[in-house]
Amino acid sequence: MAPRLLIASGIFHPEAGGPATYLYELLPQLQQHGWDVRAISYGSAPVQQYPYPLSRIPRRALPLRLVDYARTARPLLQWADLTYVHTLGLPLSGGSAPRVLKIVGDQAWERSIRRGWIAPTEDIDVFQTKNYGPLVSLQKLARSREVRQMDYVIVPSVYLKRMVVGWGVAEDRVQVIYNALPPEQVDTPHTQAEARQHLQLDDRPFILTAARLTPWKGVDHLIAALAQVPDVRLLVAGDGPMRPALEQQVERLHLQDRVRLLGHVPRDQMALYMKAADYFALYSGYEGLSHVLLESLRAGTPVIASDKGGNPEVIQHGVNGLLVPYVDVEALAAALKEALRPGKRDALAAHAHANMERFNFVHMVEQTNATLKRLLI
Repeated sequence: MAPRLLIASGIFHPEAGGPATYLYELLPQLQQHGWDVRAISYGSAPVQQYPYPLSRIPRRALPLRLVDYARTARPLLQWADLTYVHTLGLPLSGGSAPRVLKIVGDQAWERSIRRGWIAPTEDIDVFQTKNYGPLVSLQKLARSREVRQMDYVIVPSVYLKRMVVGWGVAEDRVQVIYNALPPEQVDTPHTQAEARQHLQLDDRPFILTAARLTPWKGVDHLIAALAQVPDVRLLVAGDGPMRPALEQQVERLHLQDRVRLLGHVPRDQMALYMKAADYFALYSGYEGLSHVLLESLRAGTPVIASDKGGNPEVIQHGVNGLLVPYVDVEALAAALKEALRPGKRDALAAHAHANMERFNFVHMVEQTNATLKRLLI
């Protein structure tokens, strides 16, 4: 009989976000490796399109949605031989199967920012050891306790492994399995010039960034640095709560002719923008291991990134991109000027695929499959 795998998540395709994309791409592959897969998540989109049963729990007001989730999850937990959890704080009560957790960030840090308990610019690495008030301390305690109760933890970067071990999880119970991209599903132009032609963009240099517009994504720092570097444009793909503040910043710095906020960009269009850009920039204060960096390098476009989180595990300074201290707008402006020197872009683009074998999709699937099967009772 096929081993029974329950996927418990807070978000799922077609919602935006790394966990949703990861599961959408991974689960059919696990089915091909012999798993009987079922999934549960919050959401209200149709469920018939997936090759496995999916239960969606409408996001009603708390605590109603927690009750709904717990009620639906209980028989699934009893059915499963293994539960693979992708969100902390889910009401998963019942069942005796082992539980594996994938960690892509610090939920205590994100929740503390959302609720206004700490500044939106609070550094995630400082957060790990700094003492705060009782509300934040309780969040940190609850997060660490829940993670320690798991049988095993998967993380997508060495950086995150160090963080999770810092929460009191034994090092031998935390495994790094790098994120990876499946084979390209859309045909993109072969050259930068062809991509620009498709997008009706002229040949003036431009930098692309793509992110949910939150404080720690650092788009405001990119705009501030751009003000010091003439003759280059910035295109910003994505939306979020900081958009009005960013629009005001662009106007205040008189950059309306050089900064465009594109809003949400469909996936096939993003592939075009990646190919068309001179550089992709990700100047964020936190990244576990960013898919957009992998996408940019696959497109042959070098990267300008902060030296935070998992970014240095993807970007090799001076090889396939430039790493910049965070937060340092002057250093970022200097990096933009360096990036635009004649010949620099071509030199970095020539090594865009250097050491990318670590992020092989088949290898990621095989590692994940082997890890999950090893944990079966």
